[in-house]
Amino acid sequence: MTNKKGIIGLSIVLAIISVYYLSFTFVSRNIKGKAEAYATSADGTVSITKKQQYIDSLWRQDVYLGQTLQEVMERELTLGLDLQGGMHVVLEVSPVDILKGLAGGNARSAAFQKALKEAAEAQKTSTSSFVDLFVKAYKSASPNTSLASVFATSANKDKINSSSSESEVVSMLNTEVDSAIDRAFQITQARIDKFGVTNPNIQRLPNTNRILVELPGVENPERVRRLLSGAAKLEFCEVYLTNEIMPALEGLGAYLEREEAKEKLAAPATPSVSTDTTDKTEATGLAAQLAQKADSTVSDSARAAAQSSALTSLFVPMPQGLGVYLKDTAKANRILHSPEVRSLFPADLVFMWDRKGMDAADGQLILPLYFIKKQGGQPAMEGDVIVDATHDYDDRGRPEVTMRMNGEGARKWKSLTARSVGRPVAIIIDDLVYTAPTVQGEIPNGNSSITGNFTVEETKDMSNVLKAGKLPAPTNIVEEAVVGSTLGAEAIRDGVVSSLVGLVIVLVFMFAYYSRAGWIADMALLINLFLLLGVMASLGAVLTLSGIAGIVLTIGMAVDANVLIYEGIKAEISEGKPFKQAVADGFKHSMSAIIDSNVTTLLTGIILYTFGTGLVLGFATTLVIGLVTSLFTAIFITRLFLEAQIEKGRSFSFYSGLTKNWFKDNHFDFISQRRRFYMISSIIIAIGIGSFIFKGFGLGIDFKGGRSYVVRFEKSVETDKLRNALSESLEGTPEVKTFGGNDQVKITTAYLIDDTSPDADLKAETKVMEGAAKMEGNKAEIVSYNKVGPTMAYDTMISAVYAILLALAANFAYIFIRFKRLAFSYGALVSLFHDVIIILAIYSLFNGILPFSLDIDQAFIGAILTMIGYSMNDTVVIYDRIRDYMSQERSKKESLPTVINNALNSTLSRTAVTGISVILVLLVLIVFGGEVIRGFTFCMLLGVVVGTYSSLFVAAPVVVDLLQREKNKELAPVAVENGAKNAKV
Repeated sequence: MTNKKGIIGLSIVLAIISVYYLSFTFVSRNIKGKAEAYATSADGTVSITKKQQYIDSLWRQDVYLGQTLQEVMERELTLGLDLQGGMHVVLEVSPVDILKGLAGGNARSAAFQKALKEAAEAQKTSTSSFVDLFVKAYKSASPNTSLASVFATSANKDKINSSSSESEVVSMLNTEVDSAIDRAFQITQARIDKFGVTNPNIQRLPNTNRILVELPGVENPERVRRLLSGAAKLEFCEVYLTNEIMPALEGLGAYLEREEAKEKLAAPATPSVSTDTTDKTEATGLAAQLAQKADSTVSDSARAAAQSSALTSLFVPMPQGLGVYLKDTAKANRILHSPEVRSLFPADLVFMWDRKGMDAADGQLILPLYFIKKQGGQPAMEGDVIVDATHDYDDRGRPEVTMRMNGEGARKWKSLTARSVGRPVAIIIDDLVYTAPTVQGEIPNGNSSITGNFTVEETKDMSNVLKAGKLPAPTNIVEEAVVGSTLGAEAIRDGVVSSLVGLVIVLVFMFAYYSRAGWIADMALLINLFLLLGVMASLGAVLTLSGIAGIVLTIGMAVDANVLIYEGIKAEISEGKPFKQAVADGFKHSMSAIIDSNVTTLLTGIILYTFGTGLVLGFATTLVIGLVTSLFTAIFITRLFLEAQIEKGRSFSFYSGLTKNWFKDNHFDFISQRRRFYMISSIIIAIGIGSFIFKGFGLGIDFKGGRSYVVRFEKSVETDKLRNALSESLEGTPEVKTFGGNDQVKITTAYLIDDTSPDADLKAETKVMEGAAKMEGNKAEIVSYNKVGPTMAYDTMISAVYAILLALAANFAYIFIRFKRLAFSYGALVSLFHDVIIILAIYSLFNGILPFSLDIDQAFIGAILTMIGYSMNDTVVIYDRIRDYMSQERSKKESLPTVINNALNSTLSRTAVTGISVILVLLVLIVFGGEVIRGFTFCMLLGVVVGTYSSLFVAAPVVVDLLQREKNKELAPVAVENGAKNAKV
């Protein structure tokens, strides 16, 4: 082995680096354990507040090698949200409001509004930018209007003018939208930095208007939603008093009175056989009196009483104006914004709701309504004058937010408070009234406070967003996942158990098959695992549950390199070479197959990493790192161990007494039976296509959009009963499936998925729990939650298609480069298509039959891509042996089917050992890995079985057919030429 000292030195350096970075994880876990012990009471409950206090007390203290606790936690091997609980959110910055702001008053035109609406709808099923979609829609709605005439406003005079070309305007719009997204990212980052979460992950997703936020350990999702989606548009406005708009309120009462009369007239007659007409006459007369404003038979006082009664039937009198029961707010909004009612009130009056409801005497919630004054649609002051905001307590010890304004703000605030003495001034954030205190006197210095019925958390968040600044446009949550800490703890347990069991099984299998040489392979595998975790820690990678699955699978696939080496050494020994020479030649001759097989898998892993998110991304991370460390340990560490034995004069066999004659002198005829196997595959594919057409697939919310909840009950629950109960609450039939046990279900619904209002998630969750509560005597809790909006679902589906096509193209190209014959590339491509279609067929046929999810989602795509990598790994090893056999002199004397049959038989032991190792690992993952990755693992298990089958019975036979066809084409001109010569003779 050349450069042996260099390899030993590199190994030592890698080991030291791994120990160094992994040590931070052990220190961090130790401190967290002490914090939990400190926060645990005698009855076993853990106080989250006390735990955080303990950590906060050490946050800036040196705790290890001169590093503060903050620095230690930043360097530890971070656990993903699925292992420690928390919240994953993808925010989408709304370009609609950005374009409205750039257009100014021109945004009110009918063509502009139509174009915005069409662009927003088209974006759900398009990968084009919103600006391009808008421009196309606007040109269709108003073909004779130039874009410059719309966007060349005074606010944009430094960017474009009225004579700017269409391309210049489009460029400006794209630049402004991109800049707004950048500002939104910076503001979101500033908000999260002050939120108090350890190791948050905030990224702007490339080439999109989306921002990814991951918050480990978060236990209040609603608070996070408010923090992230609120634009923090702060306004200070004067408020109309009820006596100032009394005529309008009387008119509103009259309007409600007339509406009631219309409803009574429109109401269907009560079924009855009575012929008495007295009641009908009286009813008709009363309805007519209510419907006619000037009826002389009704006194003014009676009319006023009727109007007051109609008004109070919907609105509740309150000190600041009116209120509405929470259940009636949708009806109230519809009435208040009807043209007839709107015309009753002053033009500068805006209706706004309070941010919080108030408890009524009957236990229901009332939402206060304010009559806000905005001259010309503009507030008296905006929040851009705020230079600082902090959370504090007022003189009564109540939480409040104190604000400090700049010079301009101080002047405006002084003027506003001076003219509003004795009157309320509303402080509004994102079109909700947070408080409307009555001004006691002029405030001259620009310092003020926001007080109200706030919690400490609310004042912290409010001061945070005010200090960070206003978002340039509203953000919508298009994807969201919440994992409870309980589910995270279970995931850790499942992950650790599956890892240990999988590792032990592989180690035992290798020893059982290779005897003493198996121990050396086992040592290399353990070192590989250690280096893999060390590299992940040094790179700041996040360990997820799917990442653990990737580690376990990497262990199984790492066996392959050792198997290729060992089988090569066995072949050299069988030719009578000395042990030392056999080892050297075994490594040398197996290197080509090792590199080729790992490169194809690595290409797939990189594609997974590039296109994947969530479960797929975590899996890809460990798969790619694991492939690199596996190659290093198999090629270098294994050889160091073997040469150490050689230097001691030791030699040993590469088989046990049980496996000595396994796969020895195989003479299976794979090629002659190829048409039979083509027929078997064709039948399965035909059945699958029939199932695609008539049964279809179960799509996960990744691809169809929606919300999914994992709900755990105290006792077993019947899915049919629960589905019926939920159908009433969710206004449609949700999908309800058992998820990991009869006491746990996964509920998928499209309820309110298009609703982007801040409280839509809470409403949907409430409805789910209402339905679950109908399972009497069986308490339920939501342990995890996931949401994917329609635009996100479409983008995910397109990315998945691109990923699969790119993986196929990359592997096709690599095989052509390495084997220089299109026959090999076509054979691999046919094999991969064969594998994908058969797995899709199984997923379609058995969806709803097997006791776990067979939904087509992003995790399934990740498994398909992994299967492509494994299948290519298997195929390339076989191809490498075929190429080797075809280059030998003896092959010229044998037929092509015979040569390829011999090559297939020579690789059979490697195919079987690697396949068995990986299958054993995947079976462990299915049994012990937990429900979250069970469907994902099942797909990979299918992929290994189908991929092994196709490598032997599809890929290689297709190469035979194609090479024979090439040979026949080459021989045909020669035969014609010879025939012509014979004819002349």
